[in-house]
Amino acid sequence: MKRRKVIQGLSTLPLIGSLPLSGARVAPKKKRDLIAELGIRSFINAAGTLTYMSGCIMHEEVVDTIENTSRHFCMIDEVQDKVGEKIAKLVHSEAAMVTCGAFSAMTLGLAGVLTGLDVRKVEQLPHLEDTGMKSEVICQKSHNERYNHAFLNTGCKVIEVETAEDVERAISERTALLHFLNITTNAGQIKHEEWVALGKKHNIPTSIDIAADVPPVSNLWKFNDMGFDMVFISGGKAMRGPQSAGILMGRKDIVAAARLNAPPRGFTVARGHKVNKEEILGMYVALEKFISGDHDREWKEWEAQIARIENAVKDLPGVTTKVTIPELGNITPTLTISWDDSIVKLTGRQLRDKLRFGSPSIEAGFSGLPLYYYQAGSDSIDPATEGTLKGANLIRVTAWMLQPGEDKVVARRIREELTGASGA
Repeated sequence: MKRRKVIQGLSTLPLIGSLPLSGARVAPKKKRDLIAELGIRSFINAAGTLTYMSGCIMHEEVVDTIENTSRHFCMIDEVQDKVGEKIAKLVHSEAAMVTCGAFSAMTLGLAGVLTGLDVRKVEQLPHLEDTGMKSEVICQKSHNERYNHAFLNTGCKVIEVETAEDVERAISERTALLHFLNITTNAGQIKHEEWVALGKKHNIPTSIDIAADVPPVSNLWKFNDMGFDMVFISGGKAMRGPQSAGILMGRKDIVAAARLNAPPRGFTVARGHKVNKEEILGMYVALEKFISGDHDREWKEWEAQIARIENAVKDLPGVTTKVTIPELGNITPTLTISWDDSIVKLTGRQLRDKLRFGSPSIEAGFSGLPLYYYQAGSDSIDPATEGTLKGANLIRVTAWMLQPGEDKVVARRIREELTGASGA
């Protein structure tokens, strides 16, 4: 054998040696568990789709979509074009776009109203002086909650009204938008249809914030059908899309202008509102799956899980239970467990802590207040509200974010703590 051929043969040995023998099993690569590695607490979520609790667990199809699309380069505008067209058909709107949450949809929607397709105006936001742009958003006093800060980001201010007559007096050449919060039926004298009619009468766009208001699934198109020009909704709650995604749906001209104010353009007030291709496509899959789901079956499952938890504690001395369905946000069967503190020596906060720091860790709801009463990053209440809740002997439990079998764990742990605190 010639020397050259010997050397060539030797050069292949490391490669051949590295190959598995025929029929040999290759152990699958172990996935890195960063939750455990970093010591991050994970928990059973019996509280609901709260942002500071990371919202929801995405559907497997959404996760697969995110993973699969992450391997491709795409033009963001083309992704928004294609997905927006599909979403619009699903929700009965002229147009739609995926945003980085409902808050982002509010800012972008108003920015679109203010600027239209005028790039010069887009570049000037939030500086509205001497631009010819409008500068005011009108909403009912009871609808002016903290998330309306999304409008302030554009440079506009919010004008509060209480009656239809107030609206007529408040409208001026500065009025850009009439905004409505899909709040409980008794909050605000002006109802949905009248609000839309006022907007049409004065040729002023109307918008509605329904951030957490599915189920029912029909809310996805109800307000578009009603005639609102813009609808804002979160994607990382009941729809179980990416937590950082939301949807702006509405009039075609407004959505087109909102897109001009949105990334990937880098000269806008909303440059920080980036949403990547994986989230856009994942949000579409989540919406599609949510709309096509068996909502009656799902509701019955929630009712059964809540009943199982209720039955575990309602016979305890001093304990009272009640199942309700909230009118706004987390619209699912919700169990309130309260107790006589002369029998059960425990406050609601103490029980929540026992569940939180027990094994397994469980998060339960407490006050039933709107989420904006909570300080960011924790469950502590703003000082102005704390005094009214300080000794409240209750917790609230929902089932819709529970994983299979977790309702039994929640039932057992709450019974254990209530029983232990009563000496029963």
